Amino acid sequence: MVQLKFSNTKNAILCVWIFILSSCSTNNTTITDIPEEEIETEAPTGEAEIEETLSESSTTTIGELGTVTFYNEEQIEDHYILVNDAAANSVYLMDKNADLVYEWPLGDRIIGNDVILLNDGTLLASLESDNPNFQFGGQGGIIQIIDKNGKALWNFNYSNTEHRSHHDVELLPNGNVLAIAWEKMVKDEAIANGSKLGTDIFPESIIEIDPITSTIVWEWHAKDHLIQDFDESKLNFGSIEENPQLINLNYVDADGGNIMHANGIGYDELNNLIYLSVNYYSEVWVIDHSTSTVDAALHSGGNFDRGGDLLYRFGNPSTQNDGTTQRLFINNHYPNLFEPGKMLIYTNGGDLEQSTVYELKLPTALNQKSIPQITQPEIIWSFTDPELYAPKVSGAVRLPSGNTLITEGDFGLWEVTQQGEVVWKFSAPGFFWRAYHYAKDDPAILALDL
Repeated sequence: MVQLKFSNTKNAILCVWIFILSSCSTNNTTITDIPEEEIETEAPTGEAEIEETLSESSTTTIGELGTVTFYNEEQIEDHYILVNDAAANSVYLMDKNADLVYEWPLGDRIIGNDVILLNDGTLLASLESDNPNFQFGGQGGIIQIIDKNGKALWNFNYSNTEHRSHHDVELLPNGNVLAIAWEKMVKDEAIANGSKLGTDIFPESIIEIDPITSTIVWEWHAKDHLIQDFDESKLNFGSIEENPQLINLNYVDADGGNIMHANGIGYDELNNLIYLSVNYYSEVWVIDHSTSTVDAALHSGGNFDRGGDLLYRFGNPSTQNDGTTQRLFINNHYPNLFEPGKMLIYTNGGDLEQSTVYELKLPTALNQKSIPQITQPEIIWSFTDPELYAPKVSGAVRLPSGNTLITEGDFGLWEVTQQGEVVWKFSAPGFFWRAYHYAKDDPAILALDL
């Protein structure tokens, strides 16, 4: 395999971060568990340098959108890639030569984070509201379906003094939309729930929206499933380690009250489960979607008879006061369920300054209506590289060939084989949320009539 060194690429690109309002960034943090995702890093400016060890099997191409390095053109997927560049507030399709195929006209709309290309050629987009009442990294507030010409076919505003959608959206098989949202707990309510911060806090919630009626038809709230061992006078006082189905309210001591910072949502249609990536906890939470909204606030009901309690959680056993079980994640993104029982997930790496992509086999215990205790999924495959590091955003998708397309948020894209060989790289100044691949004959591409 040809070895390439990208000596200053990341340094050149990191300086873009301080200008990005839509990044996952806050200015004040108080604990080391809050990721590098939340820390703005200054770096010297200058031109990115690429040092290449020449080989007959490698070529470097300067495309319209950036630099592409091919290790082995015969091993790459010849498809289009949907790119969300928050730095440029741009959503576009590119080919593997880094040439522009199509760019959506967004006008004065600002990308929140996620943008998905649907089968009919429209975009499902998380966008920023004009006047947010509170904001953290990954801010949103508006969800739209946008046609090829930039026209909003559907608009849903979920931003006021009490709540705000953010980061990710997911289209359900029934046509409804799942979204993540912060909701405000005022200081007195937070203290009544055993919070040690003494401030307003903003735990996570999940809403399901019917685009036809623009109504919320289902919802789940983290605040209904809290436990704490700080204030024994409160009703939710208890043993953290003995209640893995509940969320330790005081695990993160975050200035500003952004205590969880969910950043990605996935859906398991077979088992009707929601997978929520919770960055500050370095975990994925598994939630039963078969419940009613009433049952989702309780501890029983639904197919698993657990109500809205966590069915399973993985990535960071320290959230359950377990310091012996191996930790998998340091600030995770994109819980990508790419086939039944299998997930790709990007762990940013934090102070390690090296990211890793894992392919995980999820436990079958979930099908047995039980709650696995402090266990981790089986690692089927993983990829890392000394040059792979993005402290923010990022993700991975599995391609039809078995290759994996990785988004390194502050760098660009990688394509790697099952054997861990890097067969393609794209680099450009920008800030890339995540990328999706589409075959050139995919219905979504054909619907665009390019």
